[in-house]
Amino acid sequence: MSTSDDDVLEALRSTFSPHTLTTDPAELDAHAVDKGPLEHWQVHVPRAVVFAESVEDVQTLVRLSAEHRFPLVTRGAGTSVSGGANTTEGSVVLNLTRMNQILAMRPEDEVAVVEPGVINADLNAAAAEHGLMYAPDPASYRISTIGGNVATNAGGLRCAKYGVTRDSVLALDVVLADGTLIHTGQATFKGVAGYDLTSLFVGSEGTLGIVVGVTVRLRHLSRHTETIAAFFEELTTAAQGVLEIGKARVQPTITELLDRNTMLALDQAQGSDLAGRGNTLLLIQTDGHGAAIEAEIIREVLRGLGATVSDPGSAESERLIELRRHARGDGIATEVRVGEDVAVPRSKLVDYVRAIEDLAEEHQVQLKVVAHAGDGNLHPTFSVPSSELSPESGPETSPDDDAGSPALPEAAPVTLDAAEGDLPASAMFRLHAALDGSVRLALEMGGTITGEHGIGTYKLRWLDWEQSAEVIALQRRIKDVFDPEYRLNPGRAIL
Repeated sequence: MSTSDDDVLEALRSTFSPHTLTTDPAELDAHAVDKGPLEHWQVHVPRAVVFAESVEDVQTLVRLSAEHRFPLVTRGAGTSVSGGANTTEGSVVLNLTRMNQILAMRPEDEVAVVEPGVINADLNAAAAEHGLMYAPDPASYRISTIGGNVATNAGGLRCAKYGVTRDSVLALDVVLADGTLIHTGQATFKGVAGYDLTSLFVGSEGTLGIVVGVTVRLRHLSRHTETIAAFFEELTTAAQGVLEIGKARVQPTITELLDRNTMLALDQAQGSDLAGRGNTLLLIQTDGHGAAIEAEIIREVLRGLGATVSDPGSAESERLIELRRHARGDGIATEVRVGEDVAVPRSKLVDYVRAIEDLAEEHQVQLKVVAHAGDGNLHPTFSVPSSELSPESGPETSPDDDAGSPALPEAAPVTLDAAEGDLPASAMFRLHAALDGSVRLALEMGGTITGEHGIGTYKLRWLDWEQSAEVIALQRRIKDVFDPEYRLNPGRAIL
């Protein structure tokens, strides 16, 4: 049982300075949730927030958590879109953004050692001075932290070629639930001593330990890139184009797909003119010394499918990439939406986009599709006009690559197990029927409920659709080993 608020706050105040500890109501409210949806989640204001500035600060707080038995929710920039940083009852927030130093940059080894609060873009800028880059680049890379990337095994635009966060993490420094500091992995590209604990911690959403140091692998920053903008009349034809590129044995760095509704929203918000050029965009980039040759093969393949292909210059290429990073339509006040982060085998990409188009039509909701198509990771979004919701419905947020949008009123999840005639006709139930259906479709096609955003709290409702009772039980046993009192980020990542 957790110690009383008064006792916990007294222990914190006697340990941490006012510079490090805050109980300011505005700060507590700001740290209660992240950018993810709030439906099915009761918001709890944390008891306090501790801004750790050192490994020792983290260890001290973890030991206080053990002594006074209060839950700890670890947080970086708060860009999680799955509720991974939402606080629980009686919790204290551990904010790691002040641990933001690049501790070592070793260009000769193509390795960097960073604290968890280092911003992804800042690491990339530092690496670029040595002709290197940190490959994972989530849409929120300008504000998201490396620690948060590690927590969710974040992806990004370059994943199809360079892999996700796990593929760029060599070693970790981790504070365990009893305050012990351990080091996993090594600063070498090869290393198979014992179990791969580094990979276990990556993507564990802070539920097994608190990452306080990350050794990352850097890659060569390409001197040569080629960008291709291919516009198609049909979404399914564009998806087929991704498969045909693979059959040509070409591996682009970036292969992003945007459908017409997404482009229309971008045009309205950003002043672009994408939808005037076609109904679906495949935005592709190659890199390396063979970039020009690979790009020409891709152009030939896509023209063969009827695409209108252009070769934007460097400024226009940067503009298109930037538009893609804003492609989820944050802050559209005229719609309410739900969306997800599924992934399917690339061979199922055409079948999946066709199926979700049918799903949107069946439930009379609008569909937007944005996808890291090169690795089969899609972010389908279903929406209805705000006017369809009752006036008393309040705002909520929607899953997104980057930031929040108008939030949804609380509604019970609707699954496609229910007969169509039993479903209420409200807009919210139509939205959730479409959303649940899109998740089931991904699983039926051999995919997953989350490609890069993590489970957090929001996707727990679908986790047993993907994982067997035996796998869920095994994960609980792993949690029991690392955190038997369930104090570290409780109530997320696993059932």
